[in-house]
Amino acid sequence: MVKRNEMSPVIPILLIYAGLWVLRAVEYLVLRTDQSIVGEAVLHKLTGILVLVLVLRYLGLRARQVGFAGYRVGRYLALGLLLGAGSYLLAYGAAYYLQFGAGQQPSLALYVTSYAVDGNVGHQTGALFFLLCIVGNIINVVMEEGVFRGLFVRLAESRFRFGVALAFSSLLFGLWHVVAPLRSYLGGTMSGKGAMLVALMLVVTTGLTGIKFGLLVKLTGSLWAAMADHFFNNTVINLLHIVTAGGADAMQTMRITIAQTVSFIVVLVFFVVKKAWQKQTFRGEPGPWGKAAFK
Repeated sequence: MVKRNEMSPVIPILLIYAGLWVLRAVEYLVLRTDQSIVGEAVLHKLTGILVLVLVLRYLGLRARQVGFAGYRVGRYLALGLLLGAGSYLLAYGAAYYLQFGAGQQPSLALYVTSYAVDGNVGHQTGALFFLLCIVGNIINVVMEEGVFRGLFVRLAESRFRFGVALAFSSLLFGLWHVVAPLRSYLGGTMSGKGAMLVALMLVVTTGLTGIKFGLLVKLTGSLWAAMADHFFNNTVINLLHIVTAGGADAMQTMRITIAQTVSFIVVLVFFVVKKAWQKQTFRGEPGPWGKAAFK
C-alpha cells in the first residue's frame, strides 16, 4: 500500500477527477437533470462539494487553505462580478451593433434557458426558474472552483510550480466539458466529426478560461473573485438574450469568446503588473504538510 507521504499528487488528483467525471457523464447521459425543471446538472456537483469536504478533512486542511479565505470576501466577489459585467457589456454591445447593422432589429430579453453546445434550450419566465438558475450556478462555481482551482492546484503545488499546477488543472477542466458534445453525438444531433471539433473547441476555450480563473486566484489569494466571474459568465448566458426575427442568441458563441478574451487580457495584464507569480497562491495559514507531503 502506498502511503500518503510517498504518493505523487497526480495520482489522487486523477482518481478524484475520474470519479467525478463518471458521475458527470451519468447525470448528463442518463439522468439529464439539466433538461428537467431544475435546468442544471447539480447532482454530480453537489457530490463534488461533498468529496471536496471529505478530502480536506482527510488531509487535515481547512477550507481557507484551498481558497475559501475569510478576508476581503465582499471586495473580491465585487471584483469578479465587475470583471464579468464589464467584459460582457462589451460582448453584448458588439453583438447588438453587428446585428443591428445587418438590419435584424435585435432586442434584449430576460428569461431562463439551459445552456447547450448547439444552442440554448428553454424559455422560462417564472420566478422559480430564475431562483433555480441562480442557485444552480452558485453550486456549480463552488464545486468547480473549489475542486479545480482550489484542491487540485493545492495538491499539485506540493510537487510542482504554480504554472505547472495550473496548466494541469486547466487541462482537466477543459476535458470536464466534453460530456456535452458526447451527448449530442450519442443522441444523433451531431455528427462524429462535428462532436470532435466541438469537444476540441471546448477543451481549448474552457481550458484557457480555467487558466484565467487560476490567475485570478493567484492575484487575490482566494477563490472569491474567480467564483464571482465564473458565476456571472454562466448566469448571463442563461438569463440575458439577444432576440431577432430569426431567433435568439445567434451570436452567443461570439459573445462568449469576446467576453472571455477581454477578461483574460485584463487579468493577465494585472497578473504581470503585480508580479503575482511571486505571491503565495493561497493566503490562508500553512497546512500541516507542504511540498514534502507527496514525496
